[in-house]
Formats: sequence, C-alpha cells, structure tokens
Amino acid sequence: MIYLNNISLSFADRRIFDNITWMIPEKSRIGLVGDNGTGKTTLFRAILGMVDIDEGAIDIPNRKNRIIGYLPQDLVELEPFSLIDYLRKKSGIDDIERTLKDYERRMSRCDPDSAEYQEILKAYEAAAACFQAAEGYRFDAKAKQILNGFGFREKDFSKNCTEFSGGWKMRILIALILLSAPDIMLLDEPTNHLDTESMEWLESYLKNYHGTLLTIAHDRVFLDKMVNQIVELSNHRLTVYKGNYSYYLAEKERRLDALKKQMALQRGEIKKTQEFIERFRYKATKARQVQSRIKMLERFEIIEHERSKRQVHIRFPEAPKSGREVVSARQVSKSYGDLNVFSSFDLTIHRGEKIAFVGINGAGKSTLARILSGMEEPSSGTVTYGLNVSMAFFSQESAQNLDYGRTIWDDVCLTDSRSNDQEKRNLLGTFLFSGNDIYKEISVLSGGEKSRLALLKILLQDSNLLILDEPTNHLDLKTKEILQNALLGYTGTVVIVSHDRFFLDRLVSKVIEIRDGRCYEYLGNYSYFIQKRGEMTSTISGTAGERPFQKSAGASVAGNSTATASLPEANEAMLGRRPFKTKEEKRLEAEERNRLSRIMSDFKTKLKALENHIIHIEEKKADNEKILCEPGIHREPQKIKMLSQELLDITRELENLYASWDTLTQKIEAHEAGSGAV
Repeated sequence: MIYLNNISLSFADRRIFDNITWMIPEKSRIGLVGDNGTGKTTLFRAILGMVDIDEGAIDIPNRKNRIIGYLPQDLVELEPFSLIDYLRKKSGIDDIERTLKDYERRMSRCDPDSAEYQEILKAYEAAAACFQAAEGYRFDAKAKQILNGFGFREKDFSKNCTEFSGGWKMRILIALILLSAPDIMLLDEPTNHLDTESMEWLESYLKNYHGTLLTIAHDRVFLDKMVNQIVELSNHRLTVYKGNYSYYLAEKERRLDALKKQMALQRGEIKKTQEFIERFRYKATKARQVQSRIKMLERFEIIEHERSKRQVHIRFPEAPKSGREVVSARQVSKSYGDLNVFSSFDLTIHRGEKIAFVGINGAGKSTLARILSGMEEPSSGTVTYGLNVSMAFFSQESAQNLDYGRTIWDDVCLTDSRSNDQEKRNLLGTFLFSGNDIYKEISVLSGGEKSRLALLKILLQDSNLLILDEPTNHLDLKTKEILQNALLGYTGTVVIVSHDRFFLDRLVSKVIEIRDGRCYEYLGNYSYFIQKRGEMTSTISGTAGERPFQKSAGASVAGNSTATASLPEANEAMLGRRPFKTKEEKRLEAEERNRLSRIMSDFKTKLKALENHIIHIEEKKADNEKILCEPGIHREPQKIKMLSQELLDITRELENLYASWDTLTQKIEAHEAGSGAV
C-alpha cells in the first residue's frame, strides 16, 4: 500500500499539489497522466522521499523492507564498471557473495563444535537464504536474458558502462530494476529510449510482474497494454479512471458532457430563481418567498469545469506539387570504419506516400534518413531528387534543428520563408510562444519547447517532402495527436522515423524495416507490419512467446549477398536482390517447403487429438451436470460433494484445453499464411 494523506506542495508562488489524498493498493497497475509541467515526476519523487512536501504525509507501510525500483526520466551517469559487474554490484548480489565468502573463511578457522561456529553458521544460512531468494545462483544468466531483451549483445556484457550512449544507459537502469524484482516499480517515461522491439519485450516481461506498477508515459499503446487504471494530475488534484488509456479518453469525455449538462441545468435554475426574485421583490405578499429564494441562491455551489489550457495549433501549408518520383536511392551503402550499416540497396519514394522507417536501435534508420535528406553522404551509391522537390528535415538531435546561440525570434527570422513578421508572430503564438517568450534563448528551452520550435520552422518553409527523425520525442500526448492530425492532412510526401506505435499506425501506409544491413518493404500500416513479422517469427520458431524481430525469418545475409527471407503478402522488396534464383537457392527453398509441410502435419495431428480429448471431457462434464440435476440427489450429500469437485476440476481442465486449442490453431493459421509464399 501507498498512502497519500492530504499532501500539498508549492514551489515559490506556483501550486503543485493541493490537499491530495490517494490510496494505492498492492499490485495496482496505474498510469499517471497529465500535461507537461503539472507535477507528475515531482509526485514520484515525493513518494520516494526525494522531495519534501509542505503539508500532509506519504506513508508506505514497512518501507524499510520494501524494494522500490525507480526509473528517472532524465539521464543518470553510471559508475565505471563492466556491464555485468555493474548489475551485480548495484543489485547487491556482490555484497551477499562477499558476505558468504567471509562467513566461509571464518567457519574454516573455528572448531565445528564451538558456540562461535554455530553462531557463524546461523548467519551464513540466513545470508545463503537471501542469496537464493535473490536468485543469485542464476543471476548472470537472468541478467543476460534481460539485456538480450533490450538489444544488448554478448560483446556488450564486458563493456564499461560509461562507454554507452544515453539511451543505452537508460536501458541498463531498466534492466537493473527488473533484476531487483522490486515490490513497487515507479517508471518515468520508460519507453522514451526504447525501440519498438525492446518495448514489446518490456511489455511482455511486465505482464508477469506481480508488484505495484506506477508509470508516467506518453506512449498510448504502452498504457493500454500495461495499466488498468489511469490517474490524471490536473489543476493540482488527482482524478481516478478505472480502466486503461483508451477507457480514460472515452470516460473523460463522458464526464465532461455530463458536467456540461449539469452546468446548463444549474444555470437554468439560477435564472428562474433570479427572475422570481426580480418579479416579486417589491410585493409584500411574496416577501417571505423572495427571501427564501435569495438564501437558496446564496447556497448554490456553482458547478464549473477546468478551463482547457492553450494548445498548440499545427497546420501544414498546401505543398507545392513535385514530380511523381520524389527521391531515388541507387546502390546506396554506408559504413563507419569497419561497421557496415547497410549495403547496395535501391529505394524509390513516390509523391504523396507516408512511409515509416523501423528497426532496432543501431539498425541505421536515422542514418538512412540523414542520407536521404542530404545531411550525410553515403559511402557509395547515389541519391537523386525528383522535379520541384523542396525538402524539410527534422533531426532527433535538436541542436541540428536550432541554433542554441540565438533567441527564438532571431532563429525564426533567419529561417527561409515568405511569411512576414506579423505572420511569424502569429505562428509563434499558435505554438505557445507569445509576448516576451519569443526573446528567450533557445538554450534554456525545455525538450518539448525545442521540438515545437523546430516543427514551427518546418511550417514556415514551402516543402513538399518532410523527413522527420523522431519528431514526437518530448511531446506530450495531446501535442502528438495534434501533430499526427496535421501530418494526415499534409498533401506532400512524408518519411518518418519513430518508435511511437500509435502515432505510426494512423499515419503511414508503408513500412520499411531495416534489418541486418538490408531493407524490407511492407505495404500496410504499423499494425500490419507487426502482424506479418509476428506470423513469420511464429512459423520459423514453432513456438509462441519469443521476442519479436530478434531473428530474421529464414533470412540469410552474408556480406552483399541477397537475403532469401519470404515475407508473405508484404511484397518484400529486398533492395539490391538478384532477378533469378540459383539452383542452390531453389534446392534450399524445396527443403524449406518440405520442413514446413512436416510441421503443418504435426500441428494438425496434435489438433485432432486435442479436439477428441476436448469432446471426451465435455461429455464427462455433461454427465456430471445431468446427475446433479436428477431428483433425489439432495439425499446424497457426499455424492454431491464428489461430483461438484469433479465438475470444478473438469471446468479448469477444459479452460486449459481451450487455451491449448486456441494457441495451436493460431500457429496453424500463422503457418498457413507464412508458408503460402515459400
């Protein structure tokens, strides 16, 4: 349990919390939402005792014996240990091992019959129990499993923690939290530094977490999957919604509609009361009634709803028409020293397309975006632009979009644009930069403000090709939705790199996956891409629950050779592939067809046996139910008890059998869909 009892907090003249009372039960799964700056992170820090509240109290019973895992939003520097050693040290496993060795050393010097030996032995057994409870004997294996889930490779395990980039350091912190198996988990924007594959893995891991989970997140899909309660922090108060994020949106709208109806009814009642008072104010026979109405009016508690805060308004101007082929890449390769990012592929982007580049971190998505934008040269190959193409590029590194040495106004004025000063000021106002704010130094802006300013500069340009690298980073959920709607209405061509699954799902109609130095094309939205990749993974692995995208589905890539993966219904575009298959490739494909056929036959045999068993158990259940309904059965209480217990066991067995049947049929469906193109 976590108890917040009438807590209040202010910073200078700014109120953060106002008499908040909240009880968080054990094993809750809660998403904390609210606009940027409302105090969500501050609330986490207050629960942890890192912020002193002005009034009230926060209580966690038995806090000393509770493990609390906290992932901060901001980057934390790590100590200079190798990755595995760091996890062992921070999790406390190293300390327990040292304690055990010290006890072993001391016992070796004592007489086994002495009281001292017995005392040390007792302490040793307690420490050994702690070590076992912390799964110390399989710690390294478990650590590597979690690290693999977050995209780390074997060679990274001995790498010094200080050598990792900021995003990878945050993954190390999440891995440490998971390894510690905390009773309470506070995750502040856990998906910010994860690619979609790592997000899927984290979600799968957290489904089996049995502690209390509180998370702040701007990822709608993550909130929908992970929490069953949304708590909104707004206007210094908390409002609880019993459901996931989608439920919260619908319920909030319903509550607002109900509140508006109440307000309308109250206004009508007040108006009637005022009219009565004015009409009979000076009539002696109505004096008592008038006074009663006046007192009634004074007692009215005026129903109001919180005024909506100003929101960003984004609308892209009409894009000038470009040629049909907007960008063409031919035999493009990119290497950094010995590291080959991708090699020898072709890519053509057509007018009006909205395309997503996806793949694990380090696959080359941002590199490809920079090459297509002209910000970076390929190691070999050419990139050409079509007729009348005017491009705007958004980099995930804000320093590449903005000049930190300038003010907001100076940077906007130096942007190549046909807009006059008044139009620029108006646009700044719609992006929440007004008054003297426009003279702020860019260097002091928050991450969200920098992202908004960079997007504003793009709107000032007459572009018909947008290349956007992680444009939603640092944007809250409302601003993300506003940007998404603006891009949906944009008439030009969009190429986007993003890890935001909901954002991509509504926006794009084509997905380019960069994997193992190659590019694969899927003609559909992000959900279609996930579905097809999941089907291929299930077909190849033959098992459910493996991490998606961890392994190419039958692909064989060596150097510049062509991959032979089959991507069903997705019109796989292996860029740079050979037009004809060799005899060896045909032989391998035939072997693969035979192997998949054997798998299918085995699946169907198992399914038939399972269905027969289900029929048998269902018949047995029907027999028991029939006996329990017979007249006179009430005279045999022991028989009723036995049959009821049997019926309970049968029901549980049927639930498991139905689940197995469902899993097996899904495998068969995935196999049939996947093998159709083999």
